[in-house]
Amino acid sequence: MVAVSCTDFCQERGNRMTLKPNNNDSPAISQPGRLPPVRVKLLRPDAYVSQTYPPDGNSKDWWQRLKKALGTTSSDFVNACLLQIQAAARSPFGTISETHINAALAMIEAAAPKDEVEGALAVQMACTHTAAMAVLAKLNVAFGTEQRVAAIGSAAARLLKAYAMQMEVLRRLRTGGKQFVRVEHVHVNDGGQAVIGNVKKSDA
Repeated sequence: MVAVSCTDFCQERGNRMTLKPNNNDSPAISQPGRLPPVRVKLLRPDAYVSQTYPPDGNSKDWWQRLKKALGTTSSDFVNACLLQIQAAARSPFGTISETHINAALAMIEAAAPKDEVEGALAVQMACTHTAAMAVLAKLNVAFGTEQRVAAIGSAAARLLKAYAMQMEVLRRLRTGGKQFVRVEHVHVNDGGQAVIGNVKKSDA
């Protein structure tokens, strides 16, 4: 078997997979008022343990953007989250994937966490999504036994369910768990009749 050194896979026109890193910071779809998501670069994109740094060299603004994306004012929280994301962001070769880290950061920033509790949940959601996609990719392995396919499918289903539950927890955090029920009272006088449902007046 030939050892392959890989930075990241990215898709070009025609859906061809290449080994060139995706350095395009511009969003694919124009979204007025929204900046491109914060990104990181890796000192060694093909390493098993790597260190992140700002892609444009402006570390102060970059660090502030990371704090805002994670909903925190704590540098320690940012460092911990980056390490957690790196642990989940692995390429098919087992090395850290710069693309996966930046995709996770984009998901986290889209969730717009307001504090560390929401930030931690957003990190969990991004990592759960990454893990679920990695497990689903293994379903396409040739010559897999029926038992193996069932086990992989079950693991993927649990991860996807966990992701949906995390989304629900985030919604409840932001709404306080409140549910709104609209109740309407209809008063009917003696001798009157009430009709429940949609009523269409006849043209006759």
